[in-house]
Amino acid sequence: MAEAHFNSEEKARIVAAIQQAEVNTSGEVQVHIENRCKGDVMDRALAVFNILKMDKTALRNGVLFYLAIKDHKFAILGDKGINDKVPHDFWDQIRDHMQNRFRQGEFTEGLCDGIKMAGEQLSAHFPFQNEDDINELPDEISFGNN
Repeated sequence: MAEAHFNSEEKARIVAAIQQAEVNTSGEVQVHIENRCKGDVMDRALAVFNILKMDKTALRNGVLFYLAIKDHKFAILGDKGINDKVPHDFWDQIRDHMQNRFRQGEFTEGLCDGIKMAGEQLSAHFPFQNEDDINELPDEISFGNN
């Protein structure tokens, strides 16, 4: 199972990174981890994005971090709202940074760094509105069965 790749302390750090990234923004960050990704990683990330209903946020400002552990594939997918705001190479910069950490075996750290970087842009472009601003999506890591 993909869930077994991270111990409880590492999972808690990832969830804490998600919560910290969302503290000053109306944006939503989710992490989905599975073992295998058959086919194109961006196609699978888009399918997961839709399964998790990330395309249903009010401001279309969700960001998905998708990892297929055993296949050594990952993708970062932002919805239209955030994609319209960030520089065209922003996701590539996060990907490259994460990839460097992953190559050093620092999966949790790389993922947390990427989440933090995305959160900074979400906060800049989609600041927390008011006390009515709700957390639209769960902060927990989702795991696939494949």
